[in-house]
Amino acid sequence: AYTQRIYSSRQIAKSVRENIPFMWLAARQRPDFRTINRFRSERMRDVLEKIFTSILGFLIEEKYIKLEHYFVDGTKIEANANKYTFVWGKSVAKHKANLQEKVKVLFTSIEEAERQEEQELQDRDLPELGESSEVTSVKLEQAVEKLEQKLQEQPKDKPLKKAVRLLRKDFLPRLKSYEHHQEVFGERNSYSKTDPDATFMRMKEDHMKNGQLKPGYNLQIGTEDQFIVGYSLHQRPTDTRCMKPHLQKVKSALGKLPGTVIADAGYGSEENYAYLEQENVEAIVKYSTYHKEKTKKWKQDISRIDNWKYDTQADLWTCPGGQSLYFHRESKQKTESGYEILLRHYRSQDCMNCPLKAACSKATGNREIRVSMQYLRYKQRVQEKLRSEEGYALSVRRMIEPESVFGQLKNNRGFRRFLLRGLSKVSLEVGWLSLAHNLLKWATMKQKGRVWVEI
Repeated sequence: AYTQRIYSSRQIAKSVRENIPFMWLAARQRPDFRTINRFRSERMRDVLEKIFTSILGFLIEEKYIKLEHYFVDGTKIEANANKYTFVWGKSVAKHKANLQEKVKVLFTSIEEAERQEEQELQDRDLPELGESSEVTSVKLEQAVEKLEQKLQEQPKDKPLKKAVRLLRKDFLPRLKSYEHHQEVFGERNSYSKTDPDATFMRMKEDHMKNGQLKPGYNLQIGTEDQFIVGYSLHQRPTDTRCMKPHLQKVKSALGKLPGTVIADAGYGSEENYAYLEQENVEAIVKYSTYHKEKTKKWKQDISRIDNWKYDTQADLWTCPGGQSLYFHRESKQKTESGYEILLRHYRSQDCMNCPLKAACSKATGNREIRVSMQYLRYKQRVQEKLRSEEGYALSVRRMIEPESVFGQLKNNRGFRRFLLRGLSKVSLEVGWLSLAHNLLKWATMKQKGRVWVEI
């Protein structure tokens, strides 16, 4: 069905009743659309990956795929979710903080009303909330229960009764709701209420021309000769942190990684370079400023350390003004994924009398730079590979490898929006699409080869 641009379970059920090839494949059975949907989204959950890997093994045996060059790229596909049912992480955090402050103010007023407790506790928090400044729904629930017990002893205390009602009916449900939102977020900044696994991203398909964010998923694929060798689905809108989990999935499926990975500048980071080096994979991956460094404006910018000189023996940098920046200290910076970047700080001795200071730095004191020497080595290695004849040819080939596959899936096959909801089910849809694409590609190449032999 996926090879014939039929994705809806109802349309598949209709084809089984009306289309002769579908009748033959179904052995004249007429399953209901619900049965078809359960089959593809539940029954095939543990089997589809194995089938896809088996087809890849067949293509490798038949020499269609060599696992030499692996071209990685990503695209965003809209989720089956309402674009207006959004929940934003910053908004939830803001409202939660305001609510926690209101809870503290309310308990402070209760404390002031009860002079006896104020004398016992002095300047500490109420025992109902504990000593911690963080107000959680569990602590608030326990505090409300204690206040309700006090209310039973003092049923005529109207301020206490009003406070308990406000906590029970308003504050506590809202706090639980905010905590639920933050639990769903995980590491994300947004999600859709219709499909909580979908993240709001900017799509190329912007019919309103206003840069509207839509719920969707980031699809990462790796191709060789326009066969899909690996695929993975991610909830992050950017590609940088998707490469490592994507390649880990490919390695677990195939048992090894391809010899060379080619990707665009969206994947160029020290963490990705380090992972590829660790796996003994040649990386032809541009870094984020690769094309900017070739411009005239960049080369004439004296504030860029790319235009400075570095003395490896003395371990110092020399700026265009002739000032030497000596090593000062080291620091570590952690990425969101936990990768540690070692930064070396270099500081100049005297920049106050330098005529180029205004163009070099906006700081009032001496210039200080932070440099990751490991990242500079990776950049130099990438530059050498991209300048080589083979590296340049592969980087040019990358423009037509995965992009052609995305064109087939989105434009020719008309798949621009997922039909299922949830990360696990949507991943199955991508698996069906990838499997159908590889089978169609293999059939086309085999047919062309057969025609060539007959001629």
